Amino acid sequence: MRIFPAVDILEGKCVQLVQGNRERATWYGDPLLCAFRWIEQGADALHVVNLDGAFGNSTKNAALIKDIIKKTGAEIELGGGIRSVEDAARWLSTGVSRIIISTLATQEPQSIQRLSDEFGSEHVMAGVDAKNGQIAVDGWQRTAGDMFEWVERFESLGAGSFLYTNIDVEGLCQGVRFEPVQRLIDHTQLPVVVAGGITSTQDVRGLKDIGAHGAVLGSALYSGKISLKEALEVCR
Repeated sequence: MRIFPAVDILEGKCVQLVQGNRERATWYGDPLLCAFRWIEQGADALHVVNLDGAFGNSTKNAALIKDIIKKTGAEIELGGGIRSVEDAARWLSTGVSRIIISTLATQEPQSIQRLSDEFGSEHVMAGVDAKNGQIAVDGWQRTAGDMFEWVERFESLGAGSFLYTNIDVEGLCQGVRFEPVQRLIDHTQLPVVVAGGITSTQDVRGLKDIGAHGAVLGSALYSGKISLKEALEVCR
């Protein structure tokens, strides 16, 4: 299983939110320094989110994100504010390993097929941000239907992987809810990377045991509740 330390960017700073609420933010400084910190501790991949993009300003932080891509040389999956096929294509041309499309995928499902056909399905990750079993879009401000129906559709259109975020536990550092994760893994043939609630090495081990492809470490990593070294050791 892979470990993806999160580098979430808001107003040019590295930040961790609670359940996507920008009013409940903890700030951690320079995103590039945070990225280097995780690389130096053994990470070979990063989960980067342009939160300003998710909240509507897709161009903000672009130069900073390009700097992270260029200077770290790490495998990067990128999400936040990708609102068109053209946006996704531009990011893929910068060297991002995978783009995560969520709201766009529900508004224009054929965008998955177009991007998969042009760049390869391995570069297209569909975001499954779930709130009470419903897929959440527009910065998690509204829901757009049953998540499993969307998962089936995204897979049929050529998505190469899924990012599953359980919004109900995201940022709370209270542990993973394994049941919906297991249901999703059982529901698809595609790799599933999990975010939300991962707080301990037991959570990491549990995700590995049920067949998750990867885990995104965010609030618990930054607050010191889990160490990157311990998480990587569990995965080995």
